[in-house]
Amino acid sequence: MPFIPHTESDVAAMLASIGAPSLDALFDEIPPDLNCGGLAGIPEGLSEMAVTRLTQERAARDGFYLNFLGAGAYEHHIPAAVWQIVTRGEFYSAYTPYQAEASQGTLQLLYEYQTMMAGLTGLDVSNASLYDGASALAEAVLMAVRASKAGIRRVLVPATVHPRYLAVARTTVKNQGIELVGVPFDPASGLTDPAALEALGAEPAAALVIPQPNFFGRLEAVDALTDWAHAHAMLAIALVNPLSLALLKPPGQWGSKGADICVGDGQPLGVPLSSGGPYFGFMTARQALVRQMPGRIVGRTVDLDGQPGFALTLQAREQHIRRSKATSNICTNQGLLVTAATLHMALLGPEGLKNVALSSHANTRALVDKLTAIPGVERVFPGPFFHEAVIRVSSPVPEVLRALRAQGILGGYDLGLDYPELAGCILVCATETRTDGDLAQYAQQLERILSRRREAPPCAYK
Repeated sequence: MPFIPHTESDVAAMLASIGAPSLDALFDEIPPDLNCGGLAGIPEGLSEMAVTRLTQERAARDGFYLNFLGAGAYEHHIPAAVWQIVTRGEFYSAYTPYQAEASQGTLQLLYEYQTMMAGLTGLDVSNASLYDGASALAEAVLMAVRASKAGIRRVLVPATVHPRYLAVARTTVKNQGIELVGVPFDPASGLTDPAALEALGAEPAAALVIPQPNFFGRLEAVDALTDWAHAHAMLAIALVNPLSLALLKPPGQWGSKGADICVGDGQPLGVPLSSGGPYFGFMTARQALVRQMPGRIVGRTVDLDGQPGFALTLQAREQHIRRSKATSNICTNQGLLVTAATLHMALLGPEGLKNVALSSHANTRALVDKLTAIPGVERVFPGPFFHEAVIRVSSPVPEVLRALRAQGILGGYDLGLDYPELAGCILVCATETRTDGDLAQYAQQLERILSRRREAPPCAYK
């Protein structure tokens, strides 16, 4: 609630009504040695006006930055109606819909979300939902291994997959005897290396992960990769940015048979950047794999009177059944963020999502053109991309990004942190929120920074 309505006299009246002498007496069952006592350094209470002023001052310390940093977290415009509706009590305080007769609104929304995601990805069924994109990838790996009739516990994962996603997946599966085998990328194209993939295909694997777009923003040859996976008796796991599917072929249509599982992070669909979270993971799959899916699946049915209604059709998590029988032991779903995504997609519609994707792509193309016109800046990987691209700069990347930040610009992601062979390279991103003036300001500041470093005399040490 936005404020606490009870005055001291209200509290005293309630305590008197229940026969308690004080608030502390309500918790007298807590052993004294567990009481932390006073909190040193906590100031006296402030008035509402003073608290508002304090929070504004603290927020101002963060500053305001022009954001050209993507790498899995993207700044998009979110219509005001989305979170105005999401934060209504009916959604904001809704809990797990165990009792269908009391949860028809929540269940209907989840059903509509699943319908939208199945349509967006071109697959048969969707769950609702998973913790984030990284854990969704880990769950897809586990799902593929469970579905392997030969008991194969090996999955091929290209190096072009988001490094954090790969780290989470490794942590999740490493103690279950599952091997994640890295597939190198071609340093000339930034795409999965077909020769390396062919060499790794000599040994059986349960699945191949196919990122689209990949971590470098490049568009992988998804048709060929999907058909290659199926030809080698592997499942094809699509790892996608959902917004890109407003423009690109859906995973259900990749190759001759389509991908088998599709996962990703739904953050681009109505979820704001809020100091690192929250996010939500989505998963869709073919009907044949529905009983291997983690999370909940909502179905539409009719009651005894023939009236339409909604119910939890599948809920194969350890919260509902024995842990040893569960498809997933991670019980966190992101129902509130799924609500936001559903409203966001409903408000924008297919054409609106397409326009956002087109604007993001156009802005990134314009940004790359402006930056590569600067001496000392070059594009690293040729070929098509979505709304991220890799550039190389002539000065040390940490120093360049630090100098840009001092000018109020988040200049991109230092790829050398995860790919030593790409030291000196920056992953840049531009969404529909960036204006021509924003792009020009970034280019102007980067040119100034690089020119100063070229003109600076070398340091002499004695």
